[in-house]
Amino acid sequence: MAARRPTLDVLTFHGVMIGLSIIALIVLVAPSAVVLIVSFTSGFSLKFPPPGWSTRWYVELWNAWQLQFAAKNSFVVAAWSTGLSIVLGVAAALPIARSKTLSARILDSVFMSPLVLPALAFGLAGLMFFSAIGLPVSKVTLVIGHTVVCVPFVVRNTIASLAQLDPVLLECSASLGASRFTTFRRITLPLVKPGILSGGFIAFMSSFDNVPVSLFLRDAATDMLPIRMWQDLEGRLDVTIAALSGVLIVATVAVMILMERVTGLSRRLA
Repeated sequence: MAARRPTLDVLTFHGVMIGLSIIALIVLVAPSAVVLIVSFTSGFSLKFPPPGWSTRWYVELWNAWQLQFAAKNSFVVAAWSTGLSIVLGVAAALPIARSKTLSARILDSVFMSPLVLPALAFGLAGLMFFSAIGLPVSKVTLVIGHTVVCVPFVVRNTIASLAQLDPVLLECSASLGASRFTTFRRITLPLVKPGILSGGFIAFMSSFDNVPVSLFLRDAATDMLPIRMWQDLEGRLDVTIAALSGVLIVATVAVMILMERVTGLSRRLA
């Protein structure tokens, strides 16, 4: 009887955890599923369940030039921010990962601080800073602001990859006469490339979907896609936004699957 008790406790624990996991999965997936279903409505309002089925709003999406313009701006800013984040993040991760000193830990905390600071507070602080130095808000300020909040993702993923790198490989390279740059290019970079790509992917998605920083650091001519979607929903509940959301959901899932196959993204986020 005593032997059966632990087995029963284990089964009960696993049952509770599986139930909670299913509930969490439903809560996370259900909103996206609702948006996808509504995007195929034949009606003129965001109503669930839809009164009928149609792809008319995906056709309308091709004619929504304001959304296309905003999407182009968001893509350009995200691409520049991701590129700068990779360069700066890798450069910061190398000395932080190789050093166990207090200064390295402090530097690590500094690079992670944008993830702790409230995004709205950072956006306002960025606006005040650029105003103080006389730099008007534009795509340049957007790229700078997005880079600051995206660098931590690259730093964290790169440090995780460097932690799995065997130091013996670097010592062997040095003993064979290779310079530090050659060692980095031929050994370190290929081995940590999956971590860099994972961090770059997360940085791109974070920049593309960023609202608080974009809200403060853009000008009137620089329309960003998340803000445009928010304004359209607030003003007239345009069903085209549901179609655009459906495109973004499908594209994001497709890229995530690709990144999982290439870099093992879920293992690096665990």
